[in-house]
Amino acid sequence: MEYRLLGRSGLKVSALSFGAATFGGGNEFFAAWGNTGVDEARRMVDLCLDAGVNLFDVANGYSNGLAEEILGKAIHGKRDKLLISTKAFFPMGEGPNDLGSSRHHILEQCDASLRRLGTDHIDIYHMHGHDALTPVEEVLDTLTTLVHAGKIRYIACSNFSGWHLMKSLAVSDRYGWIRYVAHQVYYSMIGREYEWELMPLGEEQGVGALIWSPLGWGRLTGKLRRGAKLPEVSRLHKTADAGPPVADEFLYRVVDAIDEVAKETGKTVPQIALNWLLQRPTVSSVIIGARNEEQLKQNLAAVGWNLTPEQVAKLDAASDVTPVYPYWHQRIVGPRNPAAVRFVPKTSAE
Repeated sequence: MEYRLLGRSGLKVSALSFGAATFGGGNEFFAAWGNTGVDEARRMVDLCLDAGVNLFDVANGYSNGLAEEILGKAIHGKRDKLLISTKAFFPMGEGPNDLGSSRHHILEQCDASLRRLGTDHIDIYHMHGHDALTPVEEVLDTLTTLVHAGKIRYIACSNFSGWHLMKSLAVSDRYGWIRYVAHQVYYSMIGREYEWELMPLGEEQGVGALIWSPLGWGRLTGKLRRGAKLPEVSRLHKTADAGPPVADEFLYRVVDAIDEVAKETGKTVPQIALNWLLQRPTVSSVIIGARNEEQLKQNLAAVGWNLTPEQVAKLDAASDVTPVYPYWHQRIVGPRNPAAVRFVPKTSAE
């Protein structure tokens, strides 16, 4: 396993990390992802640790806290061997203050996560979304207080826009508060918007990317191909509308290119998709999930080898799309804005 620095921090995380959203299956939405219980969760944790994975990601909102509880039981006696990442923001009750990033909600939810996880500290604590109703100063002051109290060690955000993140970093710098060192983002071969603004920002500001849904919301599993029906067992039956939209023809074009590379390498479609991400700038760790142990073993095999530059270029070309404004315009300036054209096939950049 390769270990990478988490942004501009001194913390090293495994290139692949484990996502525990499949633990619990506490409601219809998360049951479509998986319903792993404590015993299987323990086996999955052991498989990950044996493979060198040291980061385990969860959130308070996954199955309304049940995923945190199961992860806490699964890592019992092994806490010193791993890092825990969890999050707060989404509703955890019906009250007016049971959501968001207010000081009230953050302090309450941090303590609740610590109890469910059975630990005295959280290694990486994320704001799971941007709260436009709470002043950035209140959010960062509260998170800094939690770091100084020893309850959390590093702070991160998730699903922020570029200006959300940059404003937060500027406020931290202004007051000497703790900075976000990581940004948990959606990024896949069929969802490359992260490259347009957030990746250059992450490079310049030292914010590492933790990648969620690296298989494109379950679409890059190798089971979806041109002319084939959606498999009977697929979370897309119940979750497709909640995820990023993807045009069928674009998906098939990308999968065709992955199939070509898979034949060249002897690897699976998911392994190709994961390895492609591991070679992108700013990526500190790619979060993998699994319904079962066999699926987990397959995903863990995405490390220890690399696609060739020619194979990466082929996949880049197949998955390239014209970005929205102002990013398509920024491609025009070419050499004056190299980040805007870094992954663009030469024929479309010229």
